[in-house]
Amino acid sequence: MDTLEVIKENLLKKEDSLSKYACKSVDAIRLNPKEEDIRPPFFRDTDKIIYSNSYARYMDKTQVYSFFNNDHISRRMLHVQLVSKVARTIGRCLNLNEDLIEAIGLGHDIGHTPLGHTGEKFLNEISMNELGIPFMHNLQSVRNYMYIENEGKGSNLTIQVLDGMMCHNGEILERIYEPKNKTKEEFLKDFEESCKSAEYASKIKPMTLEGCVVRISDIIAYIGRDIEDSIVLGKLKRDDIPKHIKKVLGDNNSEIINSIVLDIINNSYGKNAIILSKDVFETINELINFNYKNIYNNANTKEDLAYYKEGINKLFYYYLDDLEKNKEKSKIYELYLVNMNKDYINSNDNKKIVIDFIAGMTDDYFLNEVTSISVNKK
Repeated sequence: MDTLEVIKENLLKKEDSLSKYACKSVDAIRLNPKEEDIRPPFFRDTDKIIYSNSYARYMDKTQVYSFFNNDHISRRMLHVQLVSKVARTIGRCLNLNEDLIEAIGLGHDIGHTPLGHTGEKFLNEISMNELGIPFMHNLQSVRNYMYIENEGKGSNLTIQVLDGMMCHNGEILERIYEPKNKTKEEFLKDFEESCKSAEYASKIKPMTLEGCVVRISDIIAYIGRDIEDSIVLGKLKRDDIPKHIKKVLGDNNSEIINSIVLDIINNSYGKNAIILSKDVFETINELINFNYKNIYNNANTKEDLAYYKEGINKLFYYYLDDLEKNKEKSKIYELYLVNMNKDYINSNDNKKIVIDFIAGMTDDYFLNEVTSISVNKK
């Protein structure tokens, strides 16, 4: 056995100490089977994710607050790193597969639009009106790595990683997260049905315990950090946090993360589920409601929302007109379709292509395009 084979075997041997509920490398399934290299498959998926073009664009995508001149405010790049770190802490304590957790954590928000959930809402309205199907960032994350990245060929990630991205929904809190075993065909069915129905998408469950860890870690990573960002911007005062929340979880991001993570570890160790105590679960729910009332619903002014909605609609119909009239000097040709293969172009409706293009934009690029189009139309 040569040196590289020995090293590959040693890397896999480290998984012998994992929990019986962990997803191991031997369980990894790729949509297009391919011989693995020296890296374990989920470790390799992380490399595929962080070296992708779409990962680089995280750096200029909104977490909650857009276009604030403060370098300490969270962007989407920081959020996914925090999710990955929180999830790996839980995974390490529960003897789960940290490689799988890291890949899901870093890739789960790739499908987010510019302007965060605000942009997603407006793009969803367009998708529903024009195509009759919802737009959801978790599904767009999967779509990106299956059909858009790598010139339309996709990145051939494992279905365990893709499924974790698809099922990460950080807006739905549960007290108990239990995985649901899936075959490749069952994963594809969940994806296809979710793309048609938001109701179906709201009910899907991760196929691995690692996916469950990332799903709750998404919430853990943002509920406290969003408070810190709001305090920095003067949108909120620490004294505004209700006393019961402070008592159970703490009044700062560090305490909130620590309280929830320890609660999960204490209640989930040795079990095939991620479990929150009743008190912590109810308090997280209370904190999420507090954040919506005091942060998310007030993150943008009415004027900002009107401008963003008008901008996304303006871009959509502008680019759609360019495609239908074959305006090859348009940026959607020169910066997007020029890099895509024929299979992608031929298998997608023009409206879907435009939605993919807009979804991949950074905040600044979106703003520059809206301004440019407005000037050109004068």
